[in-house]
Amino acid sequence: MNLIYIHGLDSDANSTKGMLLEKYCQHHHPDINVLRPDLNKSPQDVFDKLISLVEEWGSDSKVVFVGSSLGGYFSTLVSNHTGCAALLLNPSTQPHITLQRFANELLANTDGEGEVLNNEILHTTAGGWNITHSDLQWFADHQLSEVHYPKKIAVFIKEGDELLNPELSKAFYQQQGSTVILQAGGDHRFSDFGEQLPMMINMLQDLVRV
Repeated sequence: MNLIYIHGLDSDANSTKGMLLEKYCQHHHPDINVLRPDLNKSPQDVFDKLISLVEEWGSDSKVVFVGSSLGGYFSTLVSNHTGCAALLLNPSTQPHITLQRFANELLANTDGEGEVLNNEILHTTAGGWNITHSDLQWFADHQLSEVHYPKKIAVFIKEGDELLNPELSKAFYQQQGSTVILQAGGDHRFSDFGEQLPMMINMLQDLVRV
């Protein structure tokens, strides 16, 4: 099995969860290869990169995703196109809305004067992605309206998520028929990820068999 870890907004290829996942699989599931691509680029480039990885890695074995936050959005989007199984952690379901805060902040800092240009940088992530209005428009044009392979998707949501509304993600994926595990407390970063890896990997293996 080839597992692609898709990091969140202010993260990169060396994210804590991605590295924990890789080390766990190396020690306990050597048959699982973990790839941790750096996806700090435009959403179209991210989508194209993930599709190419599925085509490259899926030629002779299964490809699965683990996606965190914005990575959960991309995992769902690419799964819809490829049929790959995915395990999601506090996934973003409406990035066209939640990321709009960067445009609002820019306008507020300029006293609301003028217009935000398509290529004007709204925010630079910790990993170096310069988010523009064009990126926000891309997310608006590629909204998640359905899950094509709901039985191949499992979603872990922390009720204590301080960044995204857990109820929105819960409602969306439950309505689509995916497995949703709602956990009390916690945070957006899913700080106890390492402790849950044995259970999560077992679940991911079950999703592949669907």
